[in-house]
Amino acid sequence: MVNYPNMKKKMNLQNPMMSSKHYTAHRGMSLEEDISLSNQYYLDNNLAVIYKKPTPIQIVKVDYPRRESAKIVEAYYKTPSTTDYNGLYKGRYVDFEAKETKVKTFPFGNISKHQIDHLQRIIDHGGIAFVIIAFTTLNEVYLIDASFVICDYYHSQRKSMTYDKIKSLGHLIPQGYQPRLDYLKIIDEVYFKEDE
Repeated sequence: MVNYPNMKKKMNLQNPMMSSKHYTAHRGMSLEEDISLSNQYYLDNNLAVIYKKPTPIQIVKVDYPRRESAKIVEAYYKTPSTTDYNGLYKGRYVDFEAKETKVKTFPFGNISKHQIDHLQRIIDHGGIAFVIIAFTTLNEVYLIDASFVICDYYHSQRKSMTYDKIKSLGHLIPQGYQPRLDYLKIIDEVYFKEDE
């Protein structure tokens, strides 16, 4: 524990060599924060270029008291047209959606039809498409190929994918210090294993 002179901040120093299987120091962080930190690590180390797509908004009203202090006073979220993240890794286009769930299923209400259709288009054009699903109560995060989610979305009698199905078809993402979620390791195992 480090105590700063002003006593306003305290910071726990974690051992970066701690086993990723038992690493839970960031349990309170959201999936989006974990992916953002991982993406920054990948970018800083020249491993991949993957970004979160900004959520499109429609600005309706702006207040201009002075030019340098313009303020948006009314805006609305537009319907997002695609998925959360995209970029490049080893010369391949990567596109994925990330979702959190507190229950032991992945409800299809958590993903839009236009996102499912977008993921299918990525697959059709030779890109890497997947969904990252965090089971927050279990502190487990899985990468599952989009084709499995798409198939169940359109053909399953259920309105969700079960935890057991995701666990059997997906891949548990290692959690650690840097990167927080090493999903590139899973991409290597799933999408580039033939290249080795």
